[in-house]
Amino acid sequence: MKATAMAHTNIALIKYWGKRDETLFLPMNSSLSITLDKFYTTTTVEFCTHLYEDVFILNGSLTNEAETQKVTRFLNIVRKMSGKELFAIVKSNNKVPTAAGFASSASGYAALAAASTKAIGLDIDNRTLSKIARLGSGSACRSIYGGFVEWQKGEEEDGSDSFAKPIIAHDSWDISILSVLITANQKKVLSREGMKRVVETSPFYSSWPIEAEKDLIIAKKAIQERDFDELGRVTEANALKMHATTLGANPPFLYWQSATIDVIQKVQELRSIGLHAYFTIDAGPNVKIICLPQDEQAVKESLHSLPAIRDVYSSRIGPGVQLLA
Repeated sequence: MKATAMAHTNIALIKYWGKRDETLFLPMNSSLSITLDKFYTTTTVEFCTHLYEDVFILNGSLTNEAETQKVTRFLNIVRKMSGKELFAIVKSNNKVPTAAGFASSASGYAALAAASTKAIGLDIDNRTLSKIARLGSGSACRSIYGGFVEWQKGEEEDGSDSFAKPIIAHDSWDISILSVLITANQKKVLSREGMKRVVETSPFYSSWPIEAEKDLIIAKKAIQERDFDELGRVTEANALKMHATTLGANPPFLYWQSATIDVIQKVQELRSIGLHAYFTIDAGPNVKIICLPQDEQAVKESLHSLPAIRDVYSSRIGPGVQLLA
């Protein structure tokens, strides 16, 4: 009972920020993302009759008890669905800078969901797989699909209507995505912690779900019409609104570093000279930039001129989850 799956990470253009249910990972607002071809996770799950607990090996090393317990809690969901009480060896290779704002949990849990359900013998569609992946990491539900993906917040208390769906196929609009690495260090405030603190304490949060839903409508229309600049404008505005909520939290916090601001200002400068580039920032200091393919090289060279930038990764729009074996 063994299977291997590959899933790619995604970046949210319209952010998921805040949960209405912490246990079921149900979001306050719907969100929209692009799946990337550059960053991915490959995971093999093998259920064995001789095991008495789950084993989790990440990038060739046995993980600590806390990390293994996260995988066990997720596999318990899959075991319950299948009716089979078997433990597993999970081997995962992560081609994403972990916990640095590059959404490694999205590709990680999407790959784990696909491999574990296949290995244990469940026959499910992508919508169901998206709902299962959501229970590991909210953004993982979007990595089930390639291209532009919407995660519907849903209304039901049990989460049955909260899942991702593709908007357009991954090969139907050619866009370049630049991931700007400022630091690969783990964030002081992890995404889940920061999200919870903002929802509970920030006076700025009450307007967030309303504004995010408005932004989503604009973004979806821009995608359907292939209006890159309109998509870029709403992407930037949405990111800035999200990060504004952290400043009102108690205690307040900010994911940005000085180099984050340097990149923002550089992107704005590039637009002033006619390049089509727009930034977005997830829960971390690193910046992602969407640009037209013909502008990619000029944007990348300009970013490399900034002294605090460690690296710039070029991506295109990537595919959905794939079963490899």
